[in-house]
Amino acid sequence: PEVLTPPLNVLRLSLHPQGLAPRIVNLPAWRAHLLHRLRLQVHASGDPVLTALAEELRGYPVPGGEPPDPVPPDSHVYVPLQLRTAAGVLHFISTITVFGTPTDITLSELALETFFPADEHTAATLRQLADTLR
Repeated sequence: PEVLTPPLNVLRLSLHPQGLAPRIVNLPAWRAHLLHRLRLQVHASGDPVLTALAEELRGYPVPGGEPPDPVPPDSHVYVPLQLRTAAGVLHFISTITVFGTPTDITLSELALETFFPADEHTAATLRQLADTLR
């Protein structure tokens, strides 16, 4: 319940031990990706709320107590997400689009992360799920 109370924070929901974290197969790499992106936002904005969020997220346990994997060198193009579900492990590719110009602070803070199926099993599972929701 604590990760679902408003205002909902997707980073917290993703990395919290009672959120999605136990279902993320490649949690160390995914965690490194999210913390890296957040670190860039903190550096760019100096926002104390983001700084506190980054400290909170870094404090969440990593399975096995191992340090997170380093950010993959190709993570600026894509980051894989492997999610354990009732339908098996689903594989996604995540891409991030950052909007804005140096003169528009509001737009420069806007980033859109999009997930695409990375294999046919994931694509078929999502199509089947979409069909059941119609």
